[in-house]
Amino acid sequence: MLVSGALSLTPSAAYAFQGSNYGFTSGGTDSPERTDTIDRFAFVSNTTATDWGNLTTTFAALSGQSSTTDGFTAGAYTDSAQNVVNKFSFTSSSGASDHGDLTVSRGWLTGHGEPETYGYASGGQNGSGTRYDTIDKFAYASNVTASDHGDLSVSKDKPIGQSSSDSGFSSGGHTGSYISSIDKFAFSSNTTATSHGDLNLAKRFAAGQSSSTHGFTSGGRTSSSVNINDIDKFAFSSNTTASDHGDLSVARNGGAGQSSTDYGFTSGGNGGYTIDRFAYVSNTTATDWGDLSLFRGQTSGQQY
Repeated sequence: MLVSGALSLTPSAAYAFQGSNYGFTSGGTDSPERTDTIDRFAFVSNTTATDWGNLTTTFAALSGQSSTTDGFTAGAYTDSAQNVVNKFSFTSSSGASDHGDLTVSRGWLTGHGEPETYGYASGGQNGSGTRYDTIDKFAYASNVTASDHGDLSVSKDKPIGQSSSDSGFSSGGHTGSYISSIDKFAFSSNTTATSHGDLNLAKRFAAGQSSSTHGFTSGGRTSSSVNINDIDKFAFSSNTTASDHGDLSVARNGGAGQSSTDYGFTSGGNGGYTIDRFAYVSNTTATDWGDLSLFRGQTSGQQY
């Protein structure tokens, strides 16, 4: 199958979190202006992203999820906390549609997913200082209100999300102070998350990426005013402290994370338009991989 006579698309492997073709960056803010833009960029070529339609309204501080055919955003902050779930097609730039609601209205949350069946959203804050430990679960196939899927070990905002084949991970975040702990919860059971080690730095507002074996956090903040370029790596299979995995090309917070089969991508954030790419297998500085069409942070990422 060809799109615009250019790139040959390879369907994402069943039950694999990673995409093979494109990354998407949806919503966000160039403070104080929010955007509804969905950007698409190719995993195989270093070029400026193109507009891929719009969300149902302008959203910031939203989470991102990916099925094998569609991208989702869940929760957000506009002038108040939102519970809306949006859905958009990976193969048609016709824009997003409403796809139900979360159980709790909140922004500054993070996303996880099983590509075949369900998306998850964890943590968050209502804009008035109330933080949540809620893990929501919603079906990709049906437009219904999400169900409660247990709780994180602590209420926190701005956590960083990763996904293995059977579990979601919510790493770092902010409880009133910056934290380094990594929470792990099973996709198959509605229970409270358990501890899965720590990041090597206490941070929030980083982007999250997932290989088939490891979770990554890139960028973020370690205090209210200090942005970092660090990339952390932790194993899905073992409860240990994360290790350093190189650096982004620029320090930033509020970027979106995308995951291909071999590389992690970090797009946008307060570092600007830049899309960075780093290899899962080597600890080196990320390379510039083109630009978004808009300068924005507090955005969400998806992959196909």
